[in-house]
Amino acid sequence: MPVKNYGVLIARAVETRREGARETPHYQIHLTDDHGTHYRAAVNVLSQEHPSELLYLVADDFHHPLTAALEGLPGGWNTLPAGPGGPTLDFVRGNLFDPAGMRTLPPDVEGPDNDLADLLDHYVQRAVADPQARAYVFGSRFGPEPGVKDKVFGFLPGNGVHDVHMNQGNSRRFKGDDGVWQDGGLLLRFPAQSRWVGIFLAFQSQSWHTDDTTGHTLEDVDGTRPTTGAQPVMIIAARVNPKGPAPETETVTLLNASPEPADLTGWRLVSRLGHGSPVPATAPLAPGDCLTVPLTAEAPLGNQGGEITLLDAAGLKVHGVSYTAEQASREGWSVVF
Repeated sequence: MPVKNYGVLIARAVETRREGARETPHYQIHLTDDHGTHYRAAVNVLSQEHPSELLYLVADDFHHPLTAALEGLPGGWNTLPAGPGGPTLDFVRGNLFDPAGMRTLPPDVEGPDNDLADLLDHYVQRAVADPQARAYVFGSRFGPEPGVKDKVFGFLPGNGVHDVHMNQGNSRRFKGDDGVWQDGGLLLRFPAQSRWVGIFLAFQSQSWHTDDTTGHTLEDVDGTRPTTGAQPVMIIAARVNPKGPAPETETVTLLNASPEPADLTGWRLVSRLGHGSPVPATAPLAPGDCLTVPLTAEAPLGNQGGEITLLDAAGLKVHGVSYTAEQASREGWSVVF
């Protein structure tokens, strides 16, 4: 079954602690909410599976429709029902970032700015120093544990968040934690700068092609585990808010970036909620060519922000993008990704 007690903690980071590189180390964050409740966020920096170094990606200026929904949540712990309708994270379906941009780092080595703990410290310490900054920690809640002090920071009762990483496509050993729309992550909001920072972590043993219901790994046709990499066909633009009265003709533009023709038979464009629009049957898309796809009325693009995902004939994700309400506000302009 999926991870238990999924949600997001909204609180102020007040101190941190590193655990070195032994056994299963974490980067520990002490947080307090506006009511004075204490929490600990335990962020993995090493995997128990081979290869052990984690994948990471930092969006230093994170823009996504998710942030608007998060601003309306109260401080403290918020339980979130896993699903596409709320402010939940899904690394595969949410189009939060391009997985091909993820890199690896060792957990903790001597010297500055050369390991994952250093990277986390760089951003979290900025939040600690800024009294207005807030951390949004997605994951699984543990506690509160009456009468039990927190094992790292000593506050009472023990209370916090873990599984602050991708929670789907796991190897057989951790398959029981698989689920969709329940990934962990760390977002930092700096109101004075009107800036969000997104920090996303995944294990190298996890798959990026997962079942839309269970979150379990989907195998490629040849039986190998799919991996991230350069996408042959990608979404490069969308006309989200065309001129004229509704219903307007919204479009999405695709580019074949590969050196080979791309057969788009049976491909679809879908929204966050899964509403789909077929890619019209055409001759294979030639290398370097673009195709503008008119969307059907069943798959409208909302003007308050949204996600667009390109699926192949087997239902596997090929590429995905997101746009904010601000990007969609200019009538008649295309959003360029």
